[in-house]
Amino acid sequence: MAGRILTVPNQLTFLRLGFLPFFIVLIFYERYAWALLILLLAALTDGMDGLLARSLNQKSSLGAYLDPIADKLLLSSSFVALALGGQIPRWLTILVLGRDVLILTTAAVILLASGYRHFPPSIYGKITTGAQIFLVFVVLSAEAFQLPEMAMLRQGLAYLVAGFTVFSGFHYSVVVARRIHHQS
Repeated sequence: MAGRILTVPNQLTFLRLGFLPFFIVLIFYERYAWALLILLLAALTDGMDGLLARSLNQKSSLGAYLDPIADKLLLSSSFVALALGGQIPRWLTILVLGRDVLILTTAAVILLASGYRHFPPSIYGKITTGAQIFLVFVVLSAEAFQLPEMAMLRQGLAYLVAGFTVFSGFHYSVVVARRIHHQS
Protein backbone atom coordinates (compact mmCIF):
# COMPACT_ATOMS: atom_id res chain seq x y z
CA MET A 1 0.00 0.00 0.00
CA ALA A 2 2.83 2.44 0.82
CA GLY A 3 4.15 2.05 -2.72
CA ARG A 4 0.82 3.24 -4.13
CA ILE A 5 0.87 6.32 -1.90
CA LEU A 6 4.40 7.49 -2.64
CA THR A 7 4.15 7.34 -6.41
CA VAL A 8 5.92 10.03 -8.41
CA PRO A 9 2.60 11.64 -9.46
CA ASN A 10 1.41 11.75 -5.84
CA GLN A 11 4.71 13.28 -4.75
CA LEU A 12 4.22 16.01 -7.35
CA THR A 13 0.73 16.61 -5.96
CA PHE A 14 2.15 16.84 -2.42
CA LEU A 15 4.71 19.31 -3.76
CA ARG A 16 1.89 21.38 -5.23
CA LEU A 17 0.16 21.37 -1.84
CA GLY A 18 3.46 22.47 -0.30
CA PHE A 19 3.56 25.48 -2.64
CA LEU A 20 0.24 26.72 -1.26
CA PRO A 21 1.37 28.55 1.91
CA PHE A 22 4.25 30.23 0.06
CA PHE A 23 1.91 31.28 -2.72
CA ILE A 24 -0.53 32.90 -0.27
CA VAL A 25 2.24 34.64 1.69
CA LEU A 26 3.76 36.00 -1.51
CA ILE A 27 0.41 37.47 -2.55
CA PHE A 28 -0.13 39.05 0.88
CA TYR A 29 3.35 40.60 0.77
CA GLU A 30 2.73 41.78 -2.81
CA ARG A 31 5.52 39.69 -4.32
CA TYR A 32 3.42 39.04 -7.39
CA ALA A 33 6.23 37.95 -9.70
CA TRP A 34 7.21 35.19 -7.26
CA ALA A 35 3.56 34.24 -6.77
CA LEU A 36 3.20 34.03 -10.54
CA LEU A 37 6.26 31.78 -10.70
CA ILE A 38 4.74 29.46 -8.10
CA LEU A 39 1.45 29.45 -10.01
CA LEU A 40 3.31 28.41 -13.16
CA LEU A 41 5.24 25.72 -11.25
CA ALA A 42 1.97 24.44 -9.81
CA ALA A 43 0.49 24.27 -13.30
CA LEU A 44 3.56 22.42 -14.55
CA THR A 45 3.46 19.87 -11.72
CA ASP A 46 -0.29 19.45 -12.24
CA GLY A 47 0.25 18.57 -15.88
CA MET A 48 3.22 16.35 -15.11
CA ASP A 49 1.50 14.34 -12.39
CA GLY A 50 -1.35 13.37 -14.70
CA LEU A 51 1.00 12.54 -17.55
CA LEU A 52 3.26 10.46 -15.32
CA ALA A 53 0.35 8.67 -13.66
CA ARG A 54 -0.79 7.47 -17.07
CA SER A 55 2.60 6.79 -18.67
CA LEU A 56 4.12 5.04 -15.63
CA ASN A 57 0.87 3.26 -14.79
CA GLN A 58 0.93 4.87 -11.34
CA LYS A 59 -2.70 5.88 -11.03
CA SER A 60 -3.91 5.61 -7.46
CA SER A 61 -7.12 6.30 -5.58
CA LEU A 62 -5.21 8.73 -3.35
CA GLY A 63 -4.08 10.64 -6.43
CA ALA A 64 -7.61 10.64 -7.84
CA TYR A 65 -8.82 12.42 -4.69
CA LEU A 66 -5.75 14.48 -3.88
CA ASP A 67 -5.11 16.03 -7.30
CA PRO A 68 -8.43 17.88 -7.62
CA ILE A 69 -8.24 18.88 -3.93
CA ALA A 70 -4.81 20.43 -4.51
CA ASP A 71 -6.10 22.26 -7.58
CA LYS A 72 -9.18 23.53 -5.76
CA LEU A 73 -7.19 24.68 -2.72
CA LEU A 74 -4.75 26.63 -4.90
CA LEU A 75 -7.52 28.22 -6.93
CA SER A 76 -9.75 29.04 -3.96
CA SER A 77 -6.88 30.49 -1.94
CA SER A 78 -5.87 32.56 -4.98
CA PHE A 79 -9.30 34.12 -5.13
CA VAL A 80 -9.44 34.77 -1.38
CA ALA A 81 -5.94 36.29 -1.20
CA LEU A 82 -6.46 38.44 -4.29
CA ALA A 83 -9.90 39.57 -3.11
CA LEU A 84 -8.51 40.58 0.29
CA GLY A 85 -5.88 42.64 -1.54
CA GLY A 86 -8.50 44.23 -3.80
CA GLN A 87 -7.19 42.74 -7.06
CA ILE A 88 -10.27 40.58 -7.64
CA PRO A 89 -13.80 41.69 -6.73
CA ARG A 90 -15.00 40.22 -3.45
CA TRP A 91 -18.42 39.46 -4.92
CA LEU A 92 -16.73 37.25 -7.52
CA THR A 93 -14.75 35.40 -4.86
CA ILE A 94 -17.96 34.76 -2.91
CA LEU A 95 -19.61 33.48 -6.10
CA VAL A 96 -16.67 31.16 -6.92
CA LEU A 97 -16.46 29.80 -3.38
CA GLY A 98 -20.25 29.47 -3.20
CA ARG A 99 -20.27 27.28 -6.30
CA ASP A 100 -17.54 25.10 -4.82
CA VAL A 101 -19.49 24.78 -1.56
CA LEU A 102 -22.61 23.84 -3.55
CA ILE A 103 -20.72 21.11 -5.41
CA LEU A 104 -19.02 19.79 -2.26
CA THR A 105 -22.27 19.80 -0.30
CA THR A 106 -24.10 17.99 -3.08
CA ALA A 107 -21.33 15.38 -3.30
CA ALA A 108 -21.37 14.89 0.49
CA VAL A 109 -25.15 14.46 0.59
CA ILE A 110 -25.06 11.95 -2.27
CA LEU A 111 -22.21 10.07 -0.62
CA LEU A 112 -24.07 9.88 2.69
CA ALA A 113 -27.43 9.05 1.16
CA SER A 114 -26.51 6.50 -1.48
CA GLY A 115 -22.81 5.75 -1.33
CA TYR A 116 -20.09 6.67 -3.79
CA ARG A 117 -21.23 7.81 -7.21
CA HIS A 118 -18.88 8.93 -9.92
CA PHE A 119 -19.75 12.34 -11.34
CA PRO A 120 -17.01 13.35 -13.77
CA PRO A 121 -16.58 17.09 -14.35
CA SER A 122 -18.57 18.51 -17.23
CA ILE A 123 -17.08 20.51 -20.06
CA TYR A 124 -18.69 23.61 -18.49
CA GLY A 125 -16.95 22.93 -15.19
CA LYS A 126 -13.63 22.55 -16.99
CA ILE A 127 -14.17 25.78 -18.94
CA THR A 128 -15.08 27.55 -15.69
CA THR A 129 -11.93 26.30 -13.98
CA GLY A 130 -9.83 27.33 -16.98
CA ALA A 131 -11.36 30.81 -16.98
CA GLN A 132 -10.78 31.15 -13.24
CA ILE A 133 -7.13 30.12 -13.58
CA PHE A 134 -6.67 32.50 -16.51
CA LEU A 135 -8.12 35.36 -14.45
CA VAL A 136 -5.70 34.64 -11.59
CA PHE A 137 -2.82 34.47 -14.10
CA VAL A 138 -3.82 37.80 -15.69
CA VAL A 139 -4.22 39.51 -12.31
CA LEU A 140 -0.85 38.27 -11.04
CA SER A 141 0.83 39.22 -14.34
CA ALA A 142 -0.71 42.70 -14.31
CA GLU A 143 0.42 43.23 -10.71
CA ALA A 144 3.89 41.71 -11.21
CA PHE A 145 4.70 43.71 -14.31
CA GLN A 146 2.73 46.86 -13.41
CA LEU A 147 0.40 46.72 -16.41
CA PRO A 148 -2.45 49.15 -15.67
CA GLU A 149 -3.67 48.83 -19.27
CA MET A 150 -4.93 45.34 -18.36
CA ALA A 151 -7.63 46.81 -16.10
CA MET A 152 -10.37 46.40 -18.73
CA LEU A 153 -9.25 42.83 -19.48
CA ARG A 154 -9.36 42.02 -15.76
CA GLN A 155 -12.84 43.47 -15.42
CA GLY A 156 -14.10 41.68 -18.52
CA LEU A 157 -12.60 38.40 -17.35
CA ALA A 158 -14.21 38.86 -13.93
CA TYR A 159 -17.66 39.07 -15.54
CA LEU A 160 -16.87 36.15 -17.85
CA VAL A 161 -15.76 34.04 -14.87
CA ALA A 162 -18.93 35.04 -13.01
CA GLY A 163 -21.10 33.94 -15.94
CA PHE A 164 -19.32 30.61 -16.34
CA THR A 165 -19.37 30.03 -12.58
CA VAL A 166 -23.13 30.56 -12.31
CA PHE A 167 -23.89 28.55 -15.44
CA SER A 168 -21.66 25.60 -14.53
CA GLY A 169 -23.03 25.51 -10.98
CA PHE A 170 -26.58 25.45 -12.32
CA HIS A 171 -25.65 22.85 -14.94
CA TYR A 172 -24.02 20.64 -12.31
CA SER A 173 -27.14 20.82 -10.12
CA VAL A 174 -29.45 19.87 -13.00
CA VAL A 175 -27.24 17.00 -14.20
CA VAL A 176 -26.83 15.56 -10.71
CA ALA A 177 -30.56 15.81 -10.02
CA ARG A 178 -31.37 14.02 -13.29
CA ARG A 179 -28.83 11.24 -12.61
CA ILE A 180 -30.14 10.67 -9.13
CA HIS A 181 -33.73 10.64 -10.40
CA HIS A 182 -32.91 8.10 -13.13
CA GLN A 183 -30.90 5.88 -10.78
CA SER A 184 -33.59 5.73 -8.11
